[in-house]
Amino acid sequence: MDFSNERNILENGTCNPQIDMDLFLHYSIIPSVLIILALSFLERRINRTRFDDKIQLLDRRFGFVIPLDLIGTFKNRWTFGFAFGAIANKVMSLFSEEYLPPGVPPWAKALGLLVGAIEVGLSYYPIFACLTTNNKIIGSLIGFLYTLIWFIVTMIAIASCPHGEIVGQYEKVIFYWPALLCLIFLIGRFVHIFIKSIRILLGADIRDEETLFLPIHQAEHVKRLFRKPVEVQKTWFESKIYTWDPCFKFPGRMIGTTVLSLFCLYIFVTIEYSAFGIIVELVHSWEAQMEEMAPDISWDAYNNTLASFKEFNSNLVGVWFFTTFLSCAVTVSYIFHILVCYRKHMKRLWIGEKGFLPIKYHNPSPSESVAAIARYTGWQLAYILWGYLILHTVQGMFGMAFVYAFVVPIKRGQALIFLKGLGIAVLTIFIVILLMVLQVVLAGKFFLQNKISPEDKQKPLALNNRKAFHNFNYFFFFYNVILGLSACLFRLFCSLILGTWLIARIDRTILQRGYESADMGYKTWIGMIFVDHYHTNPVLVCFCNILLTTKAEKRLRALTTYCNGSSGPRTSVKARTRWLLFYTLLKNPRLIIQRKLKEMCDTDMDNTMIQSRIIQASLMEVEIRSTQEKPIDLNNVQIRERHLILE
Repeated sequence: MDFSNERNILENGTCNPQIDMDLFLHYSIIPSVLIILALSFLERRINRTRFDDKIQLLDRRFGFVIPLDLIGTFKNRWTFGFAFGAIANKVMSLFSEEYLPPGVPPWAKALGLLVGAIEVGLSYYPIFACLTTNNKIIGSLIGFLYTLIWFIVTMIAIASCPHGEIVGQYEKVIFYWPALLCLIFLIGRFVHIFIKSIRILLGADIRDEETLFLPIHQAEHVKRLFRKPVEVQKTWFESKIYTWDPCFKFPGRMIGTTVLSLFCLYIFVTIEYSAFGIIVELVHSWEAQMEEMAPDISWDAYNNTLASFKEFNSNLVGVWFFTTFLSCAVTVSYIFHILVCYRKHMKRLWIGEKGFLPIKYHNPSPSESVAAIARYTGWQLAYILWGYLILHTVQGMFGMAFVYAFVVPIKRGQALIFLKGLGIAVLTIFIVILLMVLQVVLAGKFFLQNKISPEDKQKPLALNNRKAFHNFNYFFFFYNVILGLSACLFRLFCSLILGTWLIARIDRTILQRGYESADMGYKTWIGMIFVDHYHTNPVLVCFCNILLTTKAEKRLRALTTYCNGSSGPRTSVKARTRWLLFYTLLKNPRLIIQRKLKEMCDTDMDNTMIQSRIIQASLMEVEIRSTQEKPIDLNNVQIRERHLILE
């Protein structure tokens, strides 16, 4: 593959852009801080403080501005996803430490990176804050202008100097077109929010379900738990890959992480492609130098080395391109598979099932779980990029080994030798596997007792023919020593394959049982899903919604009664207490005996009277138990939800 066309040098040799994007990012902090202060002034704090009593003119102004709700927000999910996509290039710059302040000593490098990250966050803070503010009209206007300025500045920087030093021609176009598309989407979204807010203000439109405490999909999930399950015929895609659930929505954090991971993966693969092109050009220059020296050297060994070097380069380029597409496909499938695992884990936690987690993580630390929410998106992105790089490297190594073990012998006309060696290797592996299976068959056939019942699926774990078993164990001991070496190497090989293949999967650990605490990425995943479970459980949110609705109705009823001047029907406190006492004793007859004993001890009754009262209470308990109806199964909802998960 010739990369020379993609590494063309500009005719002028240099390129002076009209706008320096790094300098613009530094100066964008000034309007960003002003916008944050303006939005904060428009926000009203819920609780009144002493500062508000001293300065009543503010009227609880200068509240907190929320850029993004990372805990279970279900509104504007794709909008926040595209907002994350707009900052993909800056996130990749943070990985390369481009925004590290100059002059920072090595020991303070971590603090310098923190300052650079805060600077990038402040520059894009208004875009997120304008999407979440309650003042939709002003927020949409400010967000539209701020996003439009970023779009125009980026377009001018690309048009004035589209080329670069990494990719070559049209480097900035290749890198920035996803961010430009996201900025265009955000501009259109701010226009839509502004128009809709004006229509709501004029009374031509109503607010949607975004303002509700209980989202509609969670309410539908709770309703479905009380309905009889209906078996639906599933397609192959639904049964094997993914089944759409209308009563489940991914939070904005998961959607934003997915979009950001896809865009950053695209940029990372483009950089890797360009870097590999530079390496290939360097290797081609070495080949040209070796060919120029070849006529002066008549050694056959030198000519063979040159031919082997050319063959190696050709094979490397082919393997690298093949593994690039394979690694990209695997990584993209991981990005979407993480969403599937998130839904599966959340549904299991909703029904109280924690068996899929290590025992030590059944009750994780609350502080670590809250910190995991802040870490998740950044760590997931880093795991995806590093996982792709490691996976690509290992696949390239195995690809080269496959080429020189199978392809090269066939190309050199050594197919018979190759097939002979392959046949010997396959036969050896087959014999090893056959002997392992033979041990299991012999153990089950001759050294286990018969089934206790004909209906049993397996024999009991009880030895039979012990003397023969001891001889069997003795002679196979020497062979299993040799077999154990192969099994150990196979275990190492499987660990290498699975470790590199699953390094990007933050939703599962690659360490063995008992060492999960060393996997910080897996701990972050567990903390994140537990926070979402405690804050977005549909049954819990529905219960809280019922409490809030009931409380609001009581206040409204009391206010209406006060305004109308009528007392309305009243309930006696004594009658209500007696009714609650009767209902409690009806459901718990055992309490009757304890209550009677308490009364008898207080009145100093004689033993005969006490015994007669105990017998009377016991008979009453028996009568109540025989006449009361069957109690309601309170676990019916939980059993119904488990049935849905198993479907």
